[in-house]
Amino acid sequence: MQYIYHFSQSFDLFCFFVNMDAAQVYLNQLISKIAEGDFLALARSLTLVENSIAPASDLLKALSINRDVPVVGVTGPPGAGKSTLVNAITEELCRLNKRIAILAVDPSSPFNYGSLLGDRIRMSKHFNQPNVYIRSVATRGSLGGISAKTIEMVDVLRSSNFDLIIIETVGVGQSEIEIAGLADKTVLVLVPEAGDEIQHIKSGLMEVAQAFVVNKADRDGADVFANNLQKMVREQHQQIPVFKTVADKNVGIATLCEWILNEEKADGSKIEYFLADQAFRLIQSKRMKDVDRAQIHALIKEELAHKRFNMYQFVERLV
Repeated sequence: MQYIYHFSQSFDLFCFFVNMDAAQVYLNQLISKIAEGDFLALARSLTLVENSIAPASDLLKALSINRDVPVVGVTGPPGAGKSTLVNAITEELCRLNKRIAILAVDPSSPFNYGSLLGDRIRMSKHFNQPNVYIRSVATRGSLGGISAKTIEMVDVLRSSNFDLIIIETVGVGQSEIEIAGLADKTVLVLVPEAGDEIQHIKSGLMEVAQAFVVNKADRDGADVFANNLQKMVREQHQQIPVFKTVADKNVGIATLCEWILNEEKADGSKIEYFLADQAFRLIQSKRMKDVDRAQIHALIKEELAHKRFNMYQFVERLV
């Protein structure tokens, strides 16, 4: 059996013939390069994994995953300034000579299944930083922004020599709790404009967040909003810090980074739950791999033309 790969300097695509022995040698070299923190090897590996291109499966099974590398999830509603905050955190950590990987999750279009990947534009100032690796990934339809591919890509990054991995989620409401199954620490970013909406913060988010960040804290009502957050935390008998930041001016970032770099992680008693959740999503993804959304769309379009479309009959035929 032969594998077909090709390394294109422009697109990192693989198309040249090698036999199985050569493929194993290549895989070993790739894993070695990942461990050394080679950005080109990381980019190629993440592309293989994200698109399920051989030898992605063999690569994942051969990785030496360091679960001691902390993963910090940054989540919150749209417009809270998550990307700007991650940008400021990265700048501060670079000043401390930390090696950081950033996985920026952007929403997928429900029409063409692509993604704008706008977070990379906001972080463009760090593209040439030798200690910063930035990768964008689409949600691939996951409501909480954490798809099976995100889990696999984080494990690739955890197999490298980073001091910290940051995941910025899309921020889509209650489903943000999915980040808790992947991150050691979850930071929930809010803005003063949330005002009375603080009472609508669901208990699920209260349970997964290890810190609240009131961003854009130079705006009116920021102090009152932060105080209300602290009262809510005390009422829930939780030990959750509340930070105030102005990310675009680097205000409050050093204090937040000090907390992030603290070796204490999330409750270790939940690790089995988190790993079981990851396993569930990976199994779910593998069982759904033959389901083509574009094909389903085409079939529905065809049936709608007959004006007799019944969703349940349609689904029954597909399963």
